Formats: sequence, C-alpha cells, structure tokens
Amino acid sequence: MYKILCKDGRAKRAEFQTVHGTVQTPLFMNVGTAAAIKGAVATTDLKDIGCQIELSNTYHLHVRPGDKIVKQMGGLHKFMYWDRPILTDSGGFQVFSLAGLRKIKEEGVTFNSHVDGRKIFMGPEESMQIQSNLASTIAMAFDECAPALADRQYVENSVARTARWLVRCKNEMERLNSLPDTINKNQLLFGINQGAIYEDIRIDHAKRISELDLPGYAIGGLAVGETAEQMYHILDVTVPYLPEDRPTYLMGVGTPANILEAVDRGVDFFDCVYPSRNGRHAHVYTKHGKMNLKNARFETDDRPIEEGCGCPACQHYSRAYIRHLLKANEMLGMRFCVLHNLYFYNNMMKDIREAIEEGRYQSYKKSMLESLAGGEE
Repeated sequence: MYKILCKDGRAKRAEFQTVHGTVQTPLFMNVGTAAAIKGAVATTDLKDIGCQIELSNTYHLHVRPGDKIVKQMGGLHKFMYWDRPILTDSGGFQVFSLAGLRKIKEEGVTFNSHVDGRKIFMGPEESMQIQSNLASTIAMAFDECAPALADRQYVENSVARTARWLVRCKNEMERLNSLPDTINKNQLLFGINQGAIYEDIRIDHAKRISELDLPGYAIGGLAVGETAEQMYHILDVTVPYLPEDRPTYLMGVGTPANILEAVDRGVDFFDCVYPSRNGRHAHVYTKHGKMNLKNARFETDDRPIEEGCGCPACQHYSRAYIRHLLKANEMLGMRFCVLHNLYFYNNMMKDIREAIEEGRYQSYKKSMLESLAGGEE
C-alpha cells in the first residue's frame, strides 16, 4: 500500500497505493472544502495543474448539501467528477475553529451550524458514517484539535479522549466497510497525533496510536498559534515515533518554507488553504517570493506571473492583463491566480520528489529557501 522508494536523510520519496489510484509522495493536497476549490477551479482543471489528491471537509459537506444526498448521488468522486483519491477531514478541526459554537463531551461534540444555527451532534461514529456516505478514499479520525498554547492539563485530557475516540473510529469504519450498501468498502482510516507543543504528550500519543496499525498517520494541532520553530521542534521529536512504513501527514501546513522543512523531517502529505486563499486576494507565489498583482508596477508588465511556469495562466496571459481583471473584479483574474498558486505548489512537490531521488535534497532545500526569502523580483 505504502512503499518507500528512496530516502535522502529523513526525507522520504514514496508511493501510496489506493483504490482510486497510486500517488507519489511527498505531495500537496488541493483543498476543496465543500467539494470545490474556491476560485472557480473545476476538477477538470486539477489534473492540468498536477493535483494528485483532493481534500474535502466532512463537517461542511454534512451541513450542505448533506452527506446522505452525496451518497444518493453515488459518492463524492461521482458527485464532483474526480477519479483520483479524495481525503476527507473528520470535522475535528471545526471543534477547534468553531470554539464559540460547540460543547465537547466523551460521546462527541455538539455544534451549532455556522450556516443556520441548528444543533449538530458529531462523535467518532457519526464522523465515520458521514465519511462513509461521502465514500472518500481516506477518512480522517475524529479528534479534538486543542489550541497549540493550551495549558498542560487541558491538553492531557483532550489527547486521552482523542486516543479513545480513535479506537471507536477504527471499530466503526470496520463495521461500515463490511456493509453491503457502502460505496467504498476499501476506505482507509488515518489516525491523528495531538499534544499541542508538549513533546512528551506528543511522543506518548504517537506510540499509543501506532499500536493500532492504521494505513496512515497525521500530525494535527500545528500551525494554530505556535511559532515555526516550535512546529519544527515538535516534528523533530514526534515523527520518529510514528511508523516510518506508513505515510505521515502534516495537517493544514502551510507555506512553501514550512513544507520544505517538514519534508526534511519525514513528512509525506500536506494540505493548506494558502495557495487558493492568497490567490483570491491577488497574492501569487513565485520562486522569488510572493507578489501582489494589484500593485501599480504591474500595470504594463507584459511578462507572465513567473517566467518558465507551465500553469494555464502563465502560458497565455500577462501580469498586466491579470492585474486588470483583478482591479475590475472579474472572477477570471481570481481564477488565474488560484490556478497559478496551486500549480506552483504541486510543481514544487514534483521538484522535491526529484531532489530526494537524486540525493540532493539538502542543496535543493537551501537554494529554494534562499530564493523564497529574496522577496519579489
């Protein structure tokens, strides 16, 4: 299922086989929260920009259109016309992000919907049932994403409960995968390591969840308030305690620099809203840092966003034209920026894979970090 092809230091170059195809790692998952990439990007575009896995959100799809409707439509792959792997987040992050709208108990979490205020209950079993209805390739375990800087006692209690919830998730997924009307009977469950910035809690939890022999493991609860140095330290101490022969997924991270550093620490999977969110606000990524295309200096700039870039925007359109679209509030401008940013991320992952294969990851990482820190050209 997961095979390491080669290593360069702790950086791993692997492939991961799923019922919806084999993916090459390290990889970046393009975030389509409500079964769509924000910025008018269709699934037919995703293949053109090198996307291997699309990520959707359990909570948001449960709220609308409803996971039972998605199941009725044949599952998420058929619903959104995507034949490659899909990973669904468990709804656990909403336990963190909707803190003002929820109440946590041993059974699960009661939310008030952010859309219409109605009460929603979600526990491990409900999260697995929703994800089974969505029929994603990879389902994430239901957890609590505790604030990175929460006090120790809170984090200890939260992580202990998350560990108990994971066992319930595993049992429920096994049950669901055996049912005759389940669309994807090969759905995979990834466990999630939590523990805020307490290294002993992280390590203890990593050891505990590794015993469950799951197809993959994620590190959650980072990039939520701690410094980059704290995040890298937690990766340094935690990743060695997760099974090396399974994919390691760093949830919700991050910037190109974050990804380069995390790959160096043995991480395989990444996802983040940055490329699409920044693109919608005219901020585009290049190897020389980020640019704001609304800046006046691009008004008559006939170059592409980045010279040599193979994205659909850079192939045909100038900075001046895209800036005009953005200033005129034409959706096409936003779409071009999102397409470019997602291509940039996916292409960077391809470069990372090649650098690991060729045993030059350290020099690639160093030159890329220096280039990114150089600011705009």
